[in-house]
Amino acid sequence: MTARALIIGAPRSGSGKTSVTIGLLRAFQRRGVKVRGIKTGPDYIDPGFHQAATRLPGLNLDSWAMAPDLLRHLAREQAEDAELLLIESAMGLFDGIVTEPNRSGAASDLARLFGLPVLLVLDVSGQSQTAAAIACGFMHYDAQVKIAACILNRTGSERHKKLSGDAIEALGLPVVGTILRDPTLTLPERHLGLVQASEHPEMDAHIDRLADVMEQSLDLDAIFEAAKPFDIPTGSTERALPPPGQRIALAEDAAFTFLYPHIKREWRAMGADIVSFSPLADEAPPADCDICWLPGGYPELHPGRLAAAENFIAGIRTFAQTRPVHGECGGYMVLGEALEDADGVTHAMTGLLSHSTSFAKRKMNLGYRQASLLDACAIGTAGEMIRGHEFHYARVIDAGSDQPLAMIADGRGVEIGPSGAKRGHVSGTFFHAIARA
Repeated sequence: MTARALIIGAPRSGSGKTSVTIGLLRAFQRRGVKVRGIKTGPDYIDPGFHQAATRLPGLNLDSWAMAPDLLRHLAREQAEDAELLLIESAMGLFDGIVTEPNRSGAASDLARLFGLPVLLVLDVSGQSQTAAAIACGFMHYDAQVKIAACILNRTGSERHKKLSGDAIEALGLPVVGTILRDPTLTLPERHLGLVQASEHPEMDAHIDRLADVMEQSLDLDAIFEAAKPFDIPTGSTERALPPPGQRIALAEDAAFTFLYPHIKREWRAMGADIVSFSPLADEAPPADCDICWLPGGYPELHPGRLAAAENFIAGIRTFAQTRPVHGECGGYMVLGEALEDADGVTHAMTGLLSHSTSFAKRKMNLGYRQASLLDACAIGTAGEMIRGHEFHYARVIDAGSDQPLAMIADGRGVEIGPSGAKRGHVSGTFFHAIARA
């Protein structure tokens, strides 16, 4: 089976791409189409919504962090036994960092690399014919990126729909539907973006409502036909992160949720066993595992429960005496001495590393990271370069006395300085590793 594929893009964040994508995924699934979702850029939340809509695993593809061969490999895997791939852009379609060609992180890189057309979602609230000028700009900005069709989102009336739609169609760009303004279609958010699919109390009902709207408002047949057969060369896993062990104890619960889908998938494909445990349920890492991994998440929302999880703390301390333990972002916070919550209350953490962090004294850290490892750890060997991403509001308030794990630079190579920590078998960083450079 050869899947068809289409990129869903927009001029900016907040245009409604995610709601449109989730609704389309469920609407096509209702029709019996085997449809899968992909999210571009460093986003580990939206693939969960894609999975909730399709009941099939989601995926991230990031053209800055992942070499082209790895992108091809992961994309072909996602397309296996699928009929349709909907690839949701992060931010605006062309938004990325200024770097080497087609390695900016923008969804437009994937449009060029895979030769895929774009379905443009235009939020036309507050404008009418001017929407055609924006569409015209997209049509002519990059000759290698084809805009196949357009959706008008958040229209206010039939007159608004006609004014906007007629002006765009006069350019020769098909309008495949319009969605009326409805604030209840918006997904809930919090300090790191959307609330995750698993936490939404009525997620399935909300997705069904989105699908109802898409079925009523959009021409699904035209959208399917706009997608292009997805026939790309075979890729390679050479730059993928190898499994850090044969049996990996992976923390998974409401406090530890942020692990890129491709990492777990590739670890399993390379022969690793992944054994989940829950620190919030006071579970220790299983003793028959040879490495423990604490991913990112929201430990700052559960510091009291984590501090009181005596079995977890004792178990991970015992584990760390003889085997590697690694923490990313939220996991790194839990590996430290203490975590100060939003109310300024300090909670003791595992103490496996000597730093302390605070969510009361917030500072946003956001961006791509190039990490040159200073010592061997779960994500690579000494001297190896790892590409990843950092997004958090917590900050280090006591750096502690451990050795730094890496020297980091931003996506353009501008040096930032030392990052993370290493002590004995234990390592941690605020950045999330995505792939080998």
